[in-house]
Amino acid sequence: MLSIKSFFQITIKCLLLTQLIAVGTAHAATAKAKQIINIAYLTQEQAPPPALSNLDPFIKDNGLPGAELGIADNNTTGQFTSQQFVLKAFIVPLDGNVVDTYNKNIAGQYAFIVVNLPATQLQQLADVPAAKQAVLFDVATTDDELRNGQCRSNVLHLLPSRAMRADALAQYMMKKRWTKWFLVVGPNQEDRLYADAIKRAAKRFGMKIVAEKTWEHTFDARKTAQSDVAVFTQVDDYDVLVVADEQGLFGEYLDYRTWLSRPVIGTQGLQATAWHKTHEQWGAVQMQNRFKDKVGRWMEEQDYGAYLAARAIGEAATRIKSNELKPVKEYLLSDQFALQGYKGNPLSFRPWDGQLRQPVLLSAPRSQVAVAPIEGFLHPKTELDTLGYDQPESQCQWSKQ
Repeated sequence: MLSIKSFFQITIKCLLLTQLIAVGTAHAATAKAKQIINIAYLTQEQAPPPALSNLDPFIKDNGLPGAELGIADNNTTGQFTSQQFVLKAFIVPLDGNVVDTYNKNIAGQYAFIVVNLPATQLQQLADVPAAKQAVLFDVATTDDELRNGQCRSNVLHLLPSRAMRADALAQYMMKKRWTKWFLVVGPNQEDRLYADAIKRAAKRFGMKIVAEKTWEHTFDARKTAQSDVAVFTQVDDYDVLVVADEQGLFGEYLDYRTWLSRPVIGTQGLQATAWHKTHEQWGAVQMQNRFKDKVGRWMEEQDYGAYLAARAIGEAATRIKSNELKPVKEYLLSDQFALQGYKGNPLSFRPWDGQLRQPVLLSAPRSQVAVAPIEGFLHPKTELDTLGYDQPESQCQWSKQ
């Protein structure tokens, strides 16, 4: 016959065993019911450009590590929301076809696609019939036309446009009262597009372009810059030299070699950028260190864009507890959506063109100078809309697509 003490000990053990079984069953049910959010990452191998400098190595995987870090952050939250975010990378060979890869491996299987491709390929992809039932997160382009007349309702843009960058520079120049600009434009189409954005910003903020020249020298700027840049830059007086050289063919050799002692801004010198290694405010230093520990290099703009894309999907899916395309996209474009991007102000998408509102960093090679929008530039809704094309200026026709 059991003693009363033994009876109570056996009873307690049975209760504990029952609780453990119940907890285990609950955990198993939770794990089984975990909501999966599948995300595709699509890019294409790039041929290394001509080596213009030994200081800037070619980064083969620019973008993907940022998306992976964003997924890791999503899954940290997902542990508490019974959600799991899964990233699958599709890297098209150099001679491969991006649209074919999309149709064979992504179409119908992924609703959220992080796209790291040039503007032309992005547009081709956006016009694929199957892509109409997805959201493409553009983490590579800065083209203003993709946010205006050539916009697509299934594309969201993560990096600042050229217009946003030019406006950021113009605001700071206005604050410094450096209103007379000498514009030097490179020989490529991208340089001319950047120059167009600079001209728009100059007109918008009351700057005067006192001179404009096209860089047409075919020689190696490194070997002849000392003598030729001084001659090339002999123009009327100006406050700053604005350079449009997106490929970096000559812009780096203008500093300290101009005829007049003037600062250089634009694609070289003081640059407007989404992210920079000198950025340390608002928790950015922790972000920089996490990325560098994981990847072994500094975070680049495309890494940051891909990180924001993954985090935007995670933020929306977590808030509305859904992995479906329609509700997630509606939330992304709603007034409730707010994404922390380590730049002070919460980031959000403009519902008229899919551009991510965000502060723009103004950085020199080894120091951060300012963050735009500059204090004093006001807007009825958000000061972030003082950068780039505001809704009344936009030519995007999402409603007609």
